[in-house]
Amino acid sequence: MRAIRPADESAVRAIRPADDGALPTIRLAAILGMPATAALLGVVSATAGLGVAGWIAGLATGAGATALIATARSRSDQPAMHPADWVTLTRAVLTAGIAGLVTDSFGRPVSVTALVTLAAVALVLDGVDGQVARRTGTATPLGARLDGEVDAFLILLLSIFVSRDYGRWVLVIGAARYALLLAGWLIPWLAAPLPPRYWRKVVAAVQGIVLTVAASGLLDRLAGMIAVAAALLLLAESFGRDVIWLYRTGAGARTRLALRLAITVLAVVLVWADLLVPDRAWQFSPAAFIRIPVELLVLVAVALVLPVWPRRIVAAVIGILLGVLTFAKILNIAFFEFVGRAFNPVHDWGEIPPAVGVTRNSIGPTLTNILLVVLLLGLVVLVGAITASAIHITTVAARHRRAAVRGLAAVAAVWGLCAGLSLQLMPGFPVASTSATGLAVAQVRATQAALSDQRHFAQLIDSPDPEARVPAPDLLTGLRGKDVIIAFVEGYGQVAIQGTSFSPGVDAFLRRSTASLARAGWSTQSAWVTAPGFGGISWLAHSTLQSGLWVNSPQRYSELVSSSRFTLSDAFDKAGWRTVSDSPADDRTWPPGTQFYHYDQLYDRRNVGYHGPTFSYASMPDQYTFAEFQRVTSRLWPRSTWSPRTSRGPRCRPWFPGARSATARYSTRCPRAARPRSPSWAAPARSARPSASRSSTRCRPSPPGSPSSTIPTSSSSCSATSNPLAPSAAPAPATRCRSRSSPATLPCSGRLPPGTGRTGCCPVPPLRSSGWTPSATTSSVPSARPRQHPNRHGER
Repeated sequence: MRAIRPADESAVRAIRPADDGALPTIRLAAILGMPATAALLGVVSATAGLGVAGWIAGLATGAGATALIATARSRSDQPAMHPADWVTLTRAVLTAGIAGLVTDSFGRPVSVTALVTLAAVALVLDGVDGQVARRTGTATPLGARLDGEVDAFLILLLSIFVSRDYGRWVLVIGAARYALLLAGWLIPWLAAPLPPRYWRKVVAAVQGIVLTVAASGLLDRLAGMIAVAAALLLLAESFGRDVIWLYRTGAGARTRLALRLAITVLAVVLVWADLLVPDRAWQFSPAAFIRIPVELLVLVAVALVLPVWPRRIVAAVIGILLGVLTFAKILNIAFFEFVGRAFNPVHDWGEIPPAVGVTRNSIGPTLTNILLVVLLLGLVVLVGAITASAIHITTVAARHRRAAVRGLAAVAAVWGLCAGLSLQLMPGFPVASTSATGLAVAQVRATQAALSDQRHFAQLIDSPDPEARVPAPDLLTGLRGKDVIIAFVEGYGQVAIQGTSFSPGVDAFLRRSTASLARAGWSTQSAWVTAPGFGGISWLAHSTLQSGLWVNSPQRYSELVSSSRFTLSDAFDKAGWRTVSDSPADDRTWPPGTQFYHYDQLYDRRNVGYHGPTFSYASMPDQYTFAEFQRVTSRLWPRSTWSPRTSRGPRCRPWFPGARSATARYSTRCPRAARPRSPSWAAPARSARPSASRSSTRCRPSPPGSPSSTIPTSSSSCSATSNPLAPSAAPAPATRCRSRSSPATLPCSGRLPPGTGRTGCCPVPPLRSSGWTPSATTSSVPSARPRQHPNRHGER
């Protein structure tokens, strides 16, 4: 790659005059070009293989490059092949070999090694021809132009090859040079020669190197895409700088006027859209943008009143405020979409890290970090563009004061008329818009309300709870002798049952399950309860149920768990129950569990015995969670069905107690890739138990008058419990059922009635415990067990 030097007298003297043997060298180059191309293609065909299409493309490329170099040299003022031109011709022949391989890759696999080797040699020679030209005193603008065209065609071929793996956007790198060439035919000032610039050579070399490395496969796809994207950004910067230079030096008056008008229109459209864009995703429609924002009228009025420097300062401040308002709208869109309410500027900042954590669990840390960087850069660019647009609008308005005054008066009159008539193209979107101001006022009021709510909620926390003064013997007397389970089955609430495309299927399943339970002697009750939150903030519902206070914000939750408020788990603890919490999605210490809820034992993904793969956000499948629930009746949060749009494991033979290997866990019809080499879902270490075997028993409810009870939380569970206070006797073996509708194993006792959907029960010995017989209930939540042993933590 050669630098183009100005054609001054010293440069002319540096070029040696052509002798009488110059023209024969051009003819020699034209004669040798085709045989050299054919020889190279023959070597590639013999070593790596080359099809007919590759031969045709390679020969055509070699012939075209040779003809271009020979013709250009013969018509120049120095009709001779200089030493550097022979290097350029060699690079053109190598590029012909690359063209053959790239063309052949569309029909069959080609040798990447051969392609990368040819590209690497061509890139190395790119730095040689310039040195040869300078040392031999034969550097010419034509030689530099020919060298640049060979570079451009090599980059085009590499971008075509890489785009097949990384996407069509990579083609922009290869097409950039030819897009500028085509634009130069249409717009003459874009075809003017450019001054030499070292950075342009560096950027061109980076394109070739990055594309060659990406084609080699040395980098994984993500790292390769990042490198190619960075190269594209460098290329855009270099081309942008050249276009700006060409515009400043060669554009005519008409072109300058058209460009200034386009920039002004773009600035107005950007600010207009920023002021009118809704802050809720479902409100996006064309009618939302066919309005007149009063804030834009105020911006133009400021430009007409203030002098130069105050006007620029005020415009910059307004632009920054509009950018901040845009960020608030983005947050509102996200919160309305996932939480069902607007973003609160006081206590909702703490919700962003958990959201990032869920995203990281879903798509991986690398993609999450890249997404965060892209979002941050995009936000910075957006705020900068809005600020620059505000400054530009005020500058243009001040420059054309008379026209701006007339236009402002006319638009203000239309705005006032629409406001007086309350004209709306869509309900809730008046033509005379003040939405940006209204959003700013709403954010200020939300801040004030959040600050005052802290004081109000603190008073509620400190208010006396009558249940806390009830003596222990009088607490929860109706539940004495029973295991109590409070299950939070994390799902989608009422929207999963009503008003959706899958609601009829869910309703039919619930009716079948209810009828099945009724035939077995069970009854169920259900009702809608308004939750304090929406989306992925279920801990607000947990704390509301536990404390009896309305906890509808993260700020309230933080205040609550920092207090000593009497909770439901405290009541069970005070009445003599052993309280346990099981949240299989947690992967770190949960201080409120012991410091506020005062659970005797906490279980999470680290100590429930699961060693299998994660399912995106869900750390383990709910089938395993329900099956393992027998050993810790507690507050349980199933999660894999809570995020169904993530990856799922194979739906094969259900997990069942006693499975010691993946082969026992899955049927032989499962995909081989789904079977880990080591046991994944095997139950944690317990007392020895015999292998699971089938039984012909059927599920049936506990006998009337039994002191045990169960609170079923889904229509697919059946259970039998034993009285923890009964005299010590040999416990009967517990049994578990497998359901066709759910792969979870379900505990049961007795026989399965026909039509219940069960496929059989597997007798399992009871768990070893500290003085009490465990419940076989399969459900989800904080559960409480009456204490019968002085060792509070000797459950196993």
